[in-house]
Amino acid sequence: MKAIADTGFLVAFGNRNDYHHEWAVGIAERVTEPLLTCEAVLAETAFHLGSSALVLAFLRDGLTRSALVLTEHLLRLAELAARYADRKPDLADLCLIRLSELHPKYPVITTDLADFRIYRRGRREAIPLIHPPER
Repeated sequence: MKAIADTGFLVAFGNRNDYHHEWAVGIAERVTEPLLTCEAVLAETAFHLGSSALVLAFLRDGLTRSALVLTEHLLRLAELAARYADRKPDLADLCLIRLSELHPKYPVITTDLADFRIYRRGRREAIPLIHPPER
């Protein structure tokens, strides 16, 4: 599976008590190459899990790979921040939108449907998502 990993998915995978843990484990079992992500997502994940060591293990074990150098995409990230200012996007979300633009065949694995159903890559293209079943 080729995809982009968001914080919610990684937190659910790393936390056995998370509501979406079983779903995340099922997704992780289908991963055949590292999921693309960014350092902002990894930092958020470490914060929410309370464990940098676990996030480093995700990288070491090949679950994820950091695939965006912020300084190479500052202009586009700033454009996205301005475009979605009313939603107050965090840096991780902006980076994931940009990764989706760079890798258009890769869906974003997320638990954050409220934002990712609104975000668009390019001008109008919906971002393909992998998400838990809706309740």
